[in-house]
Amino acid sequence: MAKKKGSDGLVNKKARFLYELSNFTEAGIALTGPEVKSIRAHKVNFVDSYVEFRNGEAWLTSLNIAPYENAGYVVQEPDRPRRLLLHAVEIARLASQVAQKGLTVVPVRLYFVRGKVKVEIALGRGKKLHDHRESLKQKAVERDLARDRV
Repeated sequence: MAKKKGSDGLVNKKARFLYELSNFTEAGIALTGPEVKSIRAHKVNFVDSYVEFRNGEAWLTSLNIAPYENAGYVVQEPDRPRRLLLHAVEIARLASQVAQKGLTVVPVRLYFVRGKVKVEIALGRGKKLHDHRESLKQKAVERDLARDRV
């Protein structure tokens, strides 16, 4: 069965604008049931979210998952840190690159694989102002080319 066009998951568009991304990695994420239902309803905000490393574990912080309306009596914190499920070797590799090179690990997209929520993370180096201008120029050129083809 073919995938639907919009089934790519939730994409962090701002990450591609603010960072030069490299070394993409897929990770699992520890969630509660109502959080999964909120993700299915596309109630996620990626603004200012990043991965931090504490005690040999990777934690996704500032990822806002809106509380699910029909969750019942359980109180949900939308901005709580969520543990990423990665191998110890992957965590050590990413943590060393963040510490040495001054990079940031940011979530790029959330999607489902066989009913499980996965998050794609990437190493990002912050863009400077001239880099932002260059990416805007490139977008304009691509848009003009697409318009001319039609």
